[in-house]
Amino acid sequence: MSNIIFMRAFLASSIGVTCAAVLALPSAAPAGAAAPDTRTVPAAPAGSAASTDLPGSTQSLPMRPLPVVSGRAAESSGQGLTEREVRPFSLVGVVWDDVDTELHGTVQVRTRAAGTDRWSDWQDLETHNAEHAADPGSAERGSGAVRGATAPLWVGDSDGVAVRVVPDPPDPQDRTGHAVSLPGGLRLELVDPGEDPRPLPVRDEETGAGDIGKPDAGEAEGTGDVAGAQAVTDGQAMTGAQLLADIRAEAGAQVLAGMQAATATLPATETGAATEAGAGTGTEAGTGTEAGAGTGTAAGTDGRTTALEPNVLPALSRAETEAQAGTESKTAAGARPYIGPRPRIITRKGWGADEKLRERAFAYTKTVKAAFVHHSATGNNYTCSQAPSVLRGIYRYHVKSSGWRDFGYNFAVDKCGNIYEGRAGGVTKPVLGAHTLGFNSNSMGIAVLGTFTKSNPPAAAVTAVSKLTAWKLGLFGANPKGKVTLVSGGGNKYKKGKKVRLNVISGHRDGFATECPGARLYKKLGSARTSSARLQGR
Repeated sequence: MSNIIFMRAFLASSIGVTCAAVLALPSAAPAGAAAPDTRTVPAAPAGSAASTDLPGSTQSLPMRPLPVVSGRAAESSGQGLTEREVRPFSLVGVVWDDVDTELHGTVQVRTRAAGTDRWSDWQDLETHNAEHAADPGSAERGSGAVRGATAPLWVGDSDGVAVRVVPDPPDPQDRTGHAVSLPGGLRLELVDPGEDPRPLPVRDEETGAGDIGKPDAGEAEGTGDVAGAQAVTDGQAMTGAQLLADIRAEAGAQVLAGMQAATATLPATETGAATEAGAGTGTEAGTGTEAGAGTGTAAGTDGRTTALEPNVLPALSRAETEAQAGTESKTAAGARPYIGPRPRIITRKGWGADEKLRERAFAYTKTVKAAFVHHSATGNNYTCSQAPSVLRGIYRYHVKSSGWRDFGYNFAVDKCGNIYEGRAGGVTKPVLGAHTLGFNSNSMGIAVLGTFTKSNPPAAAVTAVSKLTAWKLGLFGANPKGKVTLVSGGGNKYKKGKKVRLNVISGHRDGFATECPGARLYKKLGSARTSSARLQGR
């Protein structure tokens, strides 16, 4: 407690002491304006503690023909692997060679809990995952590295696995009776997310903030809302280490805000200003278009997370948010900015992203007009303290297994309402994601960790979506209860070039024919829009 009191006293100290704090405190993300920053800033050092301590690994196992299943309409053996012992893993998925080939069939896995002889039942993997991807014609899509893939499934610590992929029966309308073919190059991907960073900056609503390692109480798939779930408040109790980390991050943000104000008129190459958490460096090229052509890529970037970046960006009041966003100086006299207070955000460093995995440069779109809400389809069998591991698993699966440039979503939310930075490039910037095929430009993607086809999303998660959208959409002048016109980049619901009128906060299924974000989460989006607009002061 004495350290905390000292830190609070430190924040109120003189400017001389504050300047000294620049060397002592981790830097939080400085304020970013709504428009992309086109300055060139000095390169950040490569490497980080996270990428050294949290390597993780991926096992990629080629599948083989399985024995014929008697009684099936099609005498097709399918492919898979019989039960076997493997190195430890926690997340599983299936990939194949051609990203443009769909998998028409059923994919199921069984896993063995690590260190035991207990095998799970067969669990389904979501095969319709192509709609969570980069737009057709984009550089990411055309990189040559992208593969077809199922959604990943979180299974927890495991050391045994079996998988089976069975094609659908022939189409009754197909008089040839030809069996449905499976994609070529099927492989089973087993992801070990690596160790958690310490201290873990996750607030666990169900077990008590910072109470790491205890299982969630009373939460199982299909049980509905988490019992007693309330919105995770900014003032919720934390461990001393976590509170100290938040105070340090807040101090760093205040120091950097002052430095920015003092150096705003200097050339960018002379300021030496730090970049946003996870934003790296570089110059954005291109202006961006609705359909995705001309989106900017940060050139000459390094962008590796450094030890100076915070684990957490603390929540700000609305006044502090407006000041950091620079709205007070850019808003016409008498006009009121509609920006929700910035919520607490766990940075990529906070959840342990290995920055060596992703591409070095960043891709940006022009603005953020809409937010698409998704479920990750990774299942609900995780605790909030495991959420950083789930994210590292998804991240590795997106990059190493699926061939994407980075984590696909711009943000993620767990069942306890923790908000996480997703794709790198800066939380205030219009980072081009790979989340809603055809509508990645001028939008952002939010993944709620879990599967909400038959299970209700926890109230805390829906509240977090409201808080996040109120802030991020507000930075770009978007009304959460409004409508917006976007131009499709191509998909199964809207052809390329078609202008589509959508809700500013939409579900994935609004832009693509898919079950995502699950019927139960989709039903909550109306209340999320209302809450988000209220947080903006509308």
